[in-house]
Amino acid sequence: MSPTPPVTRFAPSPTGFLHIGGARTALFNWLYARAKGGTFLLRIEDTDKARSTPEATEAIFAGLKWLGLDWDGDAVSQASQAERHAEVAHELLEKGAAYKCFATQEEIAAFREEAKAAGRSTVFQSPWRDADPATMRNGPYVVRLKAPRDGETVVDDVVQGRVAWKNETLDDLILLRSDGTPTYMLAVVVDDHDMGVTHVIRGDDHLTNAARQVLIFDAMGWTRPAFAHIPLIHGPDGAKFSKRHGAPGVEGYRDMGYLPAAMRNYLARLSWSHGDEEFFTTEQAVEWFDLDAISKGAARFDFKKLENLSGQHIRAMDDAALADALCDFMAVQHEPLPDHATKVAIAAAMPALKERAKTLVDLVDMSYYLRAERPLTLDEKATSQLDEITRNMLVRLTERLRNVSWTHNDLEGEIKAFAGDEDLKLGKVMQPMRAALTGRTTSPSVFDVLVQLGRDESLARIEDQLATA
Repeated sequence: MSPTPPVTRFAPSPTGFLHIGGARTALFNWLYARAKGGTFLLRIEDTDKARSTPEATEAIFAGLKWLGLDWDGDAVSQASQAERHAEVAHELLEKGAAYKCFATQEEIAAFREEAKAAGRSTVFQSPWRDADPATMRNGPYVVRLKAPRDGETVVDDVVQGRVAWKNETLDDLILLRSDGTPTYMLAVVVDDHDMGVTHVIRGDDHLTNAARQVLIFDAMGWTRPAFAHIPLIHGPDGAKFSKRHGAPGVEGYRDMGYLPAAMRNYLARLSWSHGDEEFFTTEQAVEWFDLDAISKGAARFDFKKLENLSGQHIRAMDDAALADALCDFMAVQHEPLPDHATKVAIAAAMPALKERAKTLVDLVDMSYYLRAERPLTLDEKATSQLDEITRNMLVRLTERLRNVSWTHNDLEGEIKAFAGDEDLKLGKVMQPMRAALTGRTTSPSVFDVLVQLGRDESLARIEDQLATA
């Protein structure tokens, strides 16, 4: 009998952008579901009404869509399931697996102070756990789970291995608050059960939550999901990844010009590996991914490795598709979009453009000469290449270029011959030409640029710069 396809879920809280750590968690859940022919669900854990915002929810959707992580079915709002969560709490009450606790905050604080002074555990032990119903107060109460007080609670984690907690260290967690609203711990368990989640793949900062959540599964007689708690992402200094290490949200990496495929590749390599493979496609990641290859150790975010992978993905991408991606990026960045003819020219020039590019930002800069209108605006470095000596040199060179056949080989031959006749190194000729033709000091081969622009445009751009002397 073939194994049942897994059901995974990504369950972010909509209190801000999609954090890079959350993106990696979503990716692992997505990869596992796609690798095993399963289902990947999205649940928005919006029970914290004070901090949850529609804008943050939309930012999470946008971040996942940019990364190319599609979810199955509609996203579920945890807040919309509050009645169901409360229903389970009352079912646990009826089963005797939970109880009403009337203890006030002052009484709980007093218990802990007394326990601390006596050198005992400060884990609250409610006097209402086994109280006679006849003694119940009429005032407000919370519903607490009757957690076992002896023995151990064990979670066999796919990544972390066997993890055990002494039950004496676990409190009777609150299921319903005094206003009748469910707590996060209860809501997560009920939602995972009702959504049919088979694998809970999340950061290892949730590992202690698992100890309490499995008690609810067990009390309801529900099958526990498999847990896989993945290590957190750290910065280069070994501390938890934060703003000081770089952009914490995925939209920051979008705005820095990284391709989604490169981000998926890089994030997949943080605590997961397939042999020595560094560069791979998403299709390969889906083919190879499994939970047993996730390491326990925290991964360190390395921008140099990300840039390297990004450059490889740019070079591997189809030229027309890369031109489309470049235009999409320019639209997001509110850059003027090229017309159809220019976009075709960019796609044709892409083999040369992408050779040195690491991000779409690089490609925007490198393709400037194809998008710019005359007269070009030169950047500071390009301007420094054009002085009286180099302008006079370009005057002599353009006279020779007017009658040359406008092909790569003929242009190369003529310009090299000119450099020889002038007793100049080729670079001394090419750099001023590059500056005049592209407005930049980095570009594809000047011979390629000349061919791409054509005779009339090339000579006109050089003449524009000569006229500004």
